[in-house]
Amino acid sequence: MKKRILLVGASGTLGKAVATQLRQQHEVITASRSDAQHPVDLGSDNSVNALLRAIGPVDAIIATTGNVHFGPLTRMSTTQFQQGLQDKLLGQVRLALLGQHHLNDGGSITLTTGILTEQPIAQGANATAVNAGIEGFVRAAALELPRGLRINVVSPSVLQEAWDAYADFFPGFEAVSAARAALAYQRSVDGIANGQVFKVW
Repeated sequence: MKKRILLVGASGTLGKAVATQLRQQHEVITASRSDAQHPVDLGSDNSVNALLRAIGPVDAIIATTGNVHFGPLTRMSTTQFQQGLQDKLLGQVRLALLGQHHLNDGGSITLTTGILTEQPIAQGANATAVNAGIEGFVRAAALELPRGLRINVVSPSVLQEAWDAYADFFPGFEAVSAARAALAYQRSVDGIANGQVFKVW
C-alpha cells in the first residue's frame, strides 16, 4: 500500500538515500532547514506545527537530522553539551511529540541515532549521551502510543560517504553506505516493529 511519508532532514546524505529508497513505493514529502517548499526548524514548536499543518495527515514521519558537539571532555562546556541536547535530542523528540497527532491510524515515526550510543569514541561524549536519550525515549514512547501508532529508531555506523571527514574519529570502525542504512528506514515504515533500534553496523 502506498504511504504518504514526511522526511525531515532530506537535504543530507542519509536523508537523500532514504528518500530515494522510499520513493520506489511511496509518496515522500521532504523538509529541512534549507528546503524551499517545506522549510522547518526542529528547534521551534511553531515551525514544526506550521509544517505539519501545511502538509496534512501522513502515514509516517522520519527524522534524519540533528547536530551534536564533538570535542575533548576536559574542555567541554555545558553550553557546548547543550548543543546536542537542543538540536538532535529535543529536535527529534519535538517532531515525534507534535507529529503523533498528524499521523493516520497505524502510522509510524522513525528517528535516528548512531553507533556511538553503544560504542563511544574519544571526543564523542555528547553524541553518545544524545543518542542514548533518543533511544530511551523511543523505547518508552512505544508503550504509550495510541491508535496502533509505532515508533522506532535507526542507528547507523559512520557513513562511507562521510568517511574522509570522520575517519580519524573512528579508528577500526567499519563504515556503511547511506543506501544500506536507508533500508532500515523502510523496515521501520513498512514493517510491524515497535520500540526497536535497527542497527546498521
